[in-house]
Amino acid sequence: MTGLVPTLSSRISWRLNLLHKTTQYVTIRAFKALRIPSRPVLPPLSSAFPLNSSPPHLVSSYSNKSAAVQKQNPLSSDDNLVILGIETSCDDTAAAVVRSSGEILSQVVASQADLLARYGGVAPKMAEQAHAQVIDQVVQEALDKAQLTEKELTAVAVTIGPGLSLCLRVGVQKARKIAGRLNLPIVGVHHMEAHALVARLVEKKLQFPFLALLISGGHNLLVLARDLGHYIQLGTTVDDAIGEAYDKTAKWLGLDMRRSGGPAIEELAHEGDAEAVKFRVPMKQHKDCNFSYAGLKNQVRLEIEAQNINAEIPISSASSEDRGARANIAASFQRVAVLHLEEKCQRAIEWALKIEPSVKYLVASGGVASNKFVRSRLNQVVERNALQLLCPPPSLCTDNGVMIAWTGVEHFRVGRYDPPPPANEPEDAQLDLRPRWPLGEEYAEGRSDARSMRKARIHPSLTSLIQASLLGQPKPTV
Repeated sequence: MTGLVPTLSSRISWRLNLLHKTTQYVTIRAFKALRIPSRPVLPPLSSAFPLNSSPPHLVSSYSNKSAAVQKQNPLSSDDNLVILGIETSCDDTAAAVVRSSGEILSQVVASQADLLARYGGVAPKMAEQAHAQVIDQVVQEALDKAQLTEKELTAVAVTIGPGLSLCLRVGVQKARKIAGRLNLPIVGVHHMEAHALVARLVEKKLQFPFLALLISGGHNLLVLARDLGHYIQLGTTVDDAIGEAYDKTAKWLGLDMRRSGGPAIEELAHEGDAEAVKFRVPMKQHKDCNFSYAGLKNQVRLEIEAQNINAEIPISSASSEDRGARANIAASFQRVAVLHLEEKCQRAIEWALKIEPSVKYLVASGGVASNKFVRSRLNQVVERNALQLLCPPPSLCTDNGVMIAWTGVEHFRVGRYDPPPPANEPEDAQLDLRPRWPLGEEYAEGRSDARSMRKARIHPSLTSLIQASLLGQPKPTV
């Protein structure tokens, strides 16, 4: 590991400089000064979480503004709020500064692509060390690019879950250190809610309710967003997520993992025949909105073994015949993997319209939503149902600090934030990290008794915690 550190540092430093220039050029011009309409949200109690959820000094509860301020349209004022967002839930170290007007002042991402390629996936301990090495530089770069000092910030937002505990800790510690030193409020953000809400920064017409498909390496979620902090989970994965299936397939096919599996598979699939291998679509017999990609992964592995494809030979060195076989598998896999998404989204649209007939948008976000083939197929689904597909640009689909900062803006406006942490908080202080944290309550018709899903519910869902805190408001039922 000692030999890895200087190499990692130099590579990340180079990648930071490149990403700063490119990302800032795209985002600032594309999204400058957007104003996002919204419905007002009812005020929470002094704590949005049960008393036994976590100690009061942790990143867990939200304090209140006055009821008069909270009940007004949350986007009719406070357009000069400036929020720093920090994201370290998995394998990217990200920070961004966003104004409450919707202006993106900066966005910085340090990728761990070299580590992903070396280990064939995320190695939590290595990822933690990489985060710790660059977090100070990433945050400072975000402030510099925004041409701000820390003292000009209104609050700090940070991902507290779901994600890898070791990685979450790095971001939370950094956020609390800044907030404590500057006496700033802090907003604990749900990573998957941030993926959904960043679409409201991109599209000013997007109001609640809307349907969201959140797809990444670790998550497959179909949720009905009824309001800020109020989500109904229509479906989730019972085992592996689609991004995991893409990554494993890419690894077994000997593709370049430095770009992650999704882009590598999508590119190779253009060369192949999507009907060459008859993979079975998962869960055809299940009339719900849940996903499963473990079986499809196994089908791919067996096909690769049957065709004697050697992943030790990189695709760049493969013979023409071998490359063609790999391309056919990539194309066939992608067709079935996305068809699984299509079928579940069709049912989710039907369920969502039954619950909220005014739904007009399907938001597709998360790293896999950057895939052009995924977008084109989903667009066909929504058009058949007279809806519109809304996808953030690729730089805001993958993990980023902008989505964390913007979610911080949305919750800060309605008074959901923590008071400043202690300025002298010890490094080993217990932190409220939520590696497995559901976003919404399960829809009755889509509820699963799968063991993996029961184990995942370690923390009460974000929705149940917020709704339980609403004074005099009954818990929503479906």
